[in-house]
Amino acid sequence: MTETTPTTRSAHATLACQFCGKLNQVDVTRHAQGPKCAECGKPFLLDRPVKVLEENFDRTVLGAEVPVLVDFYADWCGPCKMMAPALDEIAHERAGELLVAKVDTDRSPAISQRYGIRGIPFFGLFNGGKMVKNAVGAVGKKGLLAMLDGA
Repeated sequence: MTETTPTTRSAHATLACQFCGKLNQVDVTRHAQGPKCAECGKPFLLDRPVKVLEENFDRTVLGAEVPVLVDFYADWCGPCKMMAPALDEIAHERAGELLVAKVDTDRSPAISQRYGIRGIPFFGLFNGGKMVKNAVGAVGKKGLLAMLDGA
């Protein structure tokens, strides 16, 4: 008798390479194998937040086959900086099942306007192309986990 192993379902997201900017379709579930950019060969580091530009938001966040936790932030925002370590931890702990993204609200005003973001940090949980939950302010890691686990 042979033993069968369960098959892991792949889940893709379209990500821009942080080095060359080329869009790549990446299987998020294979983060441990170190996916690389098809253009320049540099790695995609999915165990940390990925920056998403306004022009790639729809493809990356709305088109992802995994839930995406988006941190809408600004470089000058103190509470945003306070939340960065919690986002790093969540990205590391949930790599392969969740994508953590960062959108700079100063550089992406149309995205902020689309979702009615008036205060930062603003966290949106996207699944299936829609924002399903959100939180505003420095809610801490526990607040983010409660949002993720309740979805």
